[in-house]
Amino acid sequence: MLEKLIIKNVALIESVEIDFKSGLNVLSGETGAGKSVILESLNFALGAKADRSLIRSGATECSVSAVFSVKNNDAVKSEYLENGFDYDELLVVSRKFSLDGKSTIRLNGEVVSASMLKKFTSLLVDVHGQSEHYSLLKTLNQLKLLDSFGGNEIKTAKAKTSELFSEYRKTIGELNGLGGDESQRLLRLDILNYQIKEISDANVKAGEETELLAIRQNLLYAERISTALNAVKEAINGENGAGDILSLLIKNTAQISGINEEYGKLFERINDVYAECSDISDTASELLDMLDSSSYNLEEVEERLDLIKSLKRKYGADAEEINEFLENAVKERERLLNFNEIAAELLVKKEKLEKELYKNYILLRSLRKKYAEDFSFKVKNELKTLGMANAQFVIEFGKDISFEQCKFDSANGIDSPEFFFSANLGEPVKPLSEIISGGEMSRFMLAIKAQTAAYNDIDTFVFDEIDAGISGKTAGVVAEKFIAISKKVQVIAITHLPQISAAADNNLLIEKHETAEKTITKVVCLDEKGKLSEIIRLVGGDEKSESSIKHAKEMIEKAKALK
Repeated sequence: MLEKLIIKNVALIESVEIDFKSGLNVLSGETGAGKSVILESLNFALGAKADRSLIRSGATECSVSAVFSVKNNDAVKSEYLENGFDYDELLVVSRKFSLDGKSTIRLNGEVVSASMLKKFTSLLVDVHGQSEHYSLLKTLNQLKLLDSFGGNEIKTAKAKTSELFSEYRKTIGELNGLGGDESQRLLRLDILNYQIKEISDANVKAGEETELLAIRQNLLYAERISTALNAVKEAINGENGAGDILSLLIKNTAQISGINEEYGKLFERINDVYAECSDISDTASELLDMLDSSSYNLEEVEERLDLIKSLKRKYGADAEEINEFLENAVKERERLLNFNEIAAELLVKKEKLEKELYKNYILLRSLRKKYAEDFSFKVKNELKTLGMANAQFVIEFGKDISFEQCKFDSANGIDSPEFFFSANLGEPVKPLSEIISGGEMSRFMLAIKAQTAAYNDIDTFVFDEIDAGISGKTAGVVAEKFIAISKKVQVIAITHLPQISAAADNNLLIEKHETAEKTITKVVCLDEKGKLSEIIRLVGGDEKSESSIKHAKEMIEKAKALK
């Protein structure tokens, strides 16, 4: 649910903070006051494309922040976890856009991309305006709408179909990976045999290259190493070397070590040094022995390192990857050698999966047809209440597809249902996209949402003057629809109808103020008195007229009774 919208330097708005509530939020005001700017600002926060015209004249940048409560939105919780965000019951979207074209987007303080923003906001708000709701004219969106109406029954059938389709695609992939025709398989076998022999003969061990590099260094600098190690031994064990001097010191200090603690400590330190020097000499001797007894020669080591380098270029970055390549090559060779047997098994599996998939396609189609009939019946009833008593609405599925005709190319079934509509008596139904007018679409959209709000995962619906062209009795029915929808989700409606303003749980008045220097749009949250005054204005009445006041109060009381 949208809780707050903070707008700065957008079009005529210098700085506005709007608090929204659950239920029905209605924005109204004079034509040109800036109602569309509010929606434009929200769309900007939701991820809509921005340009410099959005920035208020005289400002260098604009910004919009939207605060959403996502406490009960499981889909958003999943996105939090999937994208590494710490869970928070509030989701704060902040977006800035500057004159130099730079845009900064943050989610709960963290910088994100526009695509990441849309992943979240698509789960939060559903906007329907004079252009946005025409997405319903796309058959793919019509299918999604029907599936949502079908609820868990269709959801379960789709999940099973998707699971089978995934296994089917995997099986097709395995069949395609068997090597094509016989000549292609034989060619591939030759390549694999060469690769397997080359890697197997080399028999590269993990850590071998590192060990060989160390040996290579020893061989390259053998003389220098030998001279240095012998010097260490001579300095310690030679005549008058460190060993002799330390022995003399030990002998002398041993005679005074018992006199007091300090002399004893000195004796121990000299003794420790003598032991360390002896250990150093032993280590130098061992290193010399290893150098002398090495079975490697420089030429052999260089050849082995070149071989390993060549294998790494072909098969992997290290011994582990090279041997993994070998393992996979052996498996592939086995598959090619046993092509007929494996192919036969995969073909049997493919045919079985096609039968199961087709069965689920047909099940899904029958479920969709069942719910389509119920859905169209209910939408027609809604349209009758909206002043379209003779409207016809059907969902066409086209011809059935036999098993032989089925292409098995979708995880979503074989259906492309299309909405057909007729607004007037005697007119044949035609595809929605061909015949529906703007005013008819507005009422059709309300009828659809009145039926699907309960099945919708999105918490906020925004309606931008989709009541255009509606008046009289139908306007009252539209207000009733808004009330019904707002019991299930938060509704934000920009309107010019007094009936809808009367039904609001939260009335927001958009006002334009002009001074000698600039024009500013402001948003005022109306109290009961302000709400009454705005309804009278929308009706075209006189605020001082008792009959106007009475009429406005009656509209408010009627709306309250419906809640």
